[in-house]
Amino acid sequence: MESKNINKKGICCIGHITHDKIVTPRTTAHLPGGTAYYFGHAMAGLGCRDFKLVTSLAPSDMNAVEELRAAGVEVSVVPGGKTVYFENIYGEDSNNRIQRVRAKAVPFSPESLNDVEGDIYHLGTLLADDFPLEVIESLSTRGKVSADAQGYLREVRGEEVVAIDWHDKEKALPYIDILKANEHEMEVLTGSGDASEAARRLSEMGVKEVVLTLGSEGSLILKDGVEHYIPAYTPKEVVDATGCGDTYMAGYLYMREKGHGVDESGRFAAAMCTLKLEASGPFRGNEEDVRRVMNGF
Repeated sequence: MESKNINKKGICCIGHITHDKIVTPRTTAHLPGGTAYYFGHAMAGLGCRDFKLVTSLAPSDMNAVEELRAAGVEVSVVPGGKTVYFENIYGEDSNNRIQRVRAKAVPFSPESLNDVEGDIYHLGTLLADDFPLEVIESLSTRGKVSADAQGYLREVRGEEVVAIDWHDKEKALPYIDILKANEHEMEVLTGSGDASEAARRLSEMGVKEVVLTLGSEGSLILKDGVEHYIPAYTPKEVVDATGCGDTYMAGYLYMREKGHGVDESGRFAAAMCTLKLEASGPFRGNEEDVRRVMNGF
C-alpha cells in the first residue's frame, strides 16, 4: 500500500561523482562514476520527482552534472574544487586490477549540508573520510539515514586504496536506519561470512534495516527481527556490473519511500539490478521495464 504525505521531502543522495580512468590492454577511457552518478541516473529512469542529488566535484567535470540535470535530476553542487579521480588498470585477466586514487575531493561537512532536505538521506560513500561521524549524526536528526558500507572500508594511503574496517562503526551504526553491504563487506564489518548471522550482528550494532546483496545468490534484508530473502533475477547476459549495488539501493529506497514493504521493495530492486547488469553504463530503463522483469518477461 502506498502512503501519501503532502509534506514529503523525498530521497536525497549525497556523494562525490568521480572521474574514472579505465585502462585495459587495448583501450583507455575516461568516464564519470561513483554512487551519486549511478544512483542519480537510476532515480531519473524511475521518474522520481521527490529526489535530489548533492555532490561535489571540480568545475572541469561538470559535464556529468549537466548530464544528470538533462535527465531531470535536481542536482546541487557543494563547492570543493576537486573531483575524486580513480585510475583502474586491468591486465589481460579482468580480475587483475590495479586501482589508484589520483585525487581526492573535500569531505562533506555538516555545514556544507545545512540547507539539504530529505525524508531519506542516502550516503554514497567512496572513501573512508567522505562522511565524518558528525555528518551522520546531523542528518539523523532531520530524516532517515541510509548508507553504503563500501566507502567506509576503503582508505587512501598515498595513491593506493587499502582495505580497512570501518573505524567509527560502533559510534556510527546506531544513527543509520538502512545499511547496504555486499557479501565481502558484511564479513569485514561483522567477522561472519554467513549472511543471516552478519545481518543479525549489524542489527545488534544499531542498524534498523540491514540490506545484504549477495550477487547471483540474491539478497537478504533484516528488519524488525524478520529476515526477508530476495532471489536474484537471472540476466539475459552479464555486460557490466559497475554500479549494480547503487542501482539496487535506488530501487529499494524508491519503493520504501513510497510506502511499500520490504519484500516488494527488495524484488523491485533485484529486478532493477538485473536490467543494469545487461547493459553498459548507468541504468537507462524505467519502472515499466522493471515490472516486466518481475513478472518474468
